[in-house]
Amino acid sequence: MFDHANQASIFVPLLVVVALTFLAFLRLGAARGAAMKGGVTIEYYRAHIGPGEPEAVAAAGRHYNNLFEMPVLFYAACITAFVLATVNFWVLLLAWGYVAGRLIQSAIHLTYNNPLHRGYGFSFAVLCLLALWVNLALVIFAKL
Repeated sequence: MFDHANQASIFVPLLVVVALTFLAFLRLGAARGAAMKGGVTIEYYRAHIGPGEPEAVAAAGRHYNNLFEMPVLFYAACITAFVLATVNFWVLLLAWGYVAGRLIQSAIHLTYNNPLHRGYGFSFAVLCLLALWVNLALVIFAKL
């Protein structure tokens, strides 16, 4: 029961993080559009020099940038698990754990933005990702 899974199922949590990235992009665009209506000038966005953005816009920008940092390791892990045909219950559980942590972190970052609370979601996601990579490393070394 725990050893067999549809290998392509690893791409479902990957697609959720991809969707989250596009949603963050749209959120950032909307926030910047609203900021320009509120007084931030187009000149600021040429080089990000001058009076800054409102806090919510800066947080949306930082959040979008975050989705190109740690998730890269998640994408690589998902693809590696698929290529090695090692997608099983535990790999999927860790992948979905990563997604859950990132969704929690995202929801907090884009709403009330409490760094401590946000850190819980992020830390959970990092632990799931670390466990996923340890699992993959063991598989890789076993195949050598």
